[in-house]
Amino acid sequence: MYHRLSSILFPIMSLLFIGATYWGYQEHQEKNSILIKAENQYQRAFHDLTYHVEQLHKQLGNTLAVNSTSQSYHRKGLVNVWRLTSQAQNEINQLPLTLLPFNEAGDFLSRIANFSYKTAVRDLSKQPLTPDEFKTMKTLYASSEEISKSLAGMQKDVLANHLRWMDVEIALASEKSNNDNVIIDGFKSVDKKVSEYPEINWGPSVSSMYQKRTINMLSGKLVTAEEVKKLAAKFTDAKNAEIRVVENAKGTEYASFSATVNEGNKKKLQMDFTQKGGKLIWFMNPRDIGEKKVDLAKAQANAESFLDKHGFSDMKAVSYDMFKNMGAFTYVSVQSGVLIYPDKLTVKVALDDGETVGLQANDYVYEHHKRNLPSPIISKPDARKALNPEMKVQTEQLALILNELGEEVLCYEYTGKINGSLYRVYINSETGVEESIEEMTPNDTKVASDK
Repeated sequence: MYHRLSSILFPIMSLLFIGATYWGYQEHQEKNSILIKAENQYQRAFHDLTYHVEQLHKQLGNTLAVNSTSQSYHRKGLVNVWRLTSQAQNEINQLPLTLLPFNEAGDFLSRIANFSYKTAVRDLSKQPLTPDEFKTMKTLYASSEEISKSLAGMQKDVLANHLRWMDVEIALASEKSNNDNVIIDGFKSVDKKVSEYPEINWGPSVSSMYQKRTINMLSGKLVTAEEVKKLAAKFTDAKNAEIRVVENAKGTEYASFSATVNEGNKKKLQMDFTQKGGKLIWFMNPRDIGEKKVDLAKAQANAESFLDKHGFSDMKAVSYDMFKNMGAFTYVSVQSGVLIYPDKLTVKVALDDGETVGLQANDYVYEHHKRNLPSPIISKPDARKALNPEMKVQTEQLALILNELGEEVLCYEYTGKINGSLYRVYINSETGVEESIEEMTPNDTKVASDK
């Protein structure tokens, strides 16, 4: 009996063993294939990064070498600097550096990219490079040489010792100390050097991009946690609800409060308030949203009723997006008939019953103030001349926007159709040049149309 049983089971077990071995071999081969592809990608990104930083250094030198009055070459050179820096940033993002301190170097490249772009896009024949900007470029030229040499040294070691990036990724993921790892030590060294560079004059347009919003930018007195509880109760009409308040970044210029309102069986409502002035900057009702039943017009009416109720007056919808049965309306403030785009906020409405379930008002809270608006210099007929003749204009109004230099400029805003698509075009009311253009959706047109 045992002989018969073994004669049956042995072939079956043999087949299972062979199958398991083959499956394991296939899994091993697939894993190796994935590892090889990842390693090749890392190696390519690193060598491309080394090359582009070297080219960045050379391009800065070429731009500085020409005559100081060669505006056309300065523009060309700065555009190339921006392109090379953008490529280098992209290659950094392809490397496993999320756990490795490389923030200083990444931020440095970002500032170079913004400096070169914002300088290149202006009319250099009217606003040539200033002595301070030439000084900044000389500093960047010297700094990029140092970074380039460090990366080139790392590249030489990587090639000579056949170092693998997968080892770096594994080491970082396992949080092990690798004092003798050439790649890790090399990037740490570069980041440390960049952090020790003296302060660079990037100019106001670039510096403003990295200016962090603090409570010092707001008006009003500092509020307490108890006062925030009252504000949260008033905002949610939940006076008897359990409200928990937590202070964020206590004792710093970024201090704020987070409030959670627990209304029994209902979902917890969450919101953030500024410490200075107690202004609401964020609200969310994270409930499940059912099937869509509310149309666009009803959702917009509810969003505007919500804004009026909570003191956001003189607002106009400019765009609309929908995601998972939730509609998001973007509003800007209106002053003397002018759309103020820096004063922007977003209202989210559940499309199952029309309830407002979210508010993002950070931009509005920090940027909203009464402005001394200039009068247009260019007439409406002259501004229209800057438009494509084939554009069928639907609306025209004044709008204050941020240009590519981060400056507020008064523009004529035109909406219209061309090549089968809807667009907003902004014409500078002082110079008559195009400041910006953006494509619209049919729903944008519906929510932005005057009622």
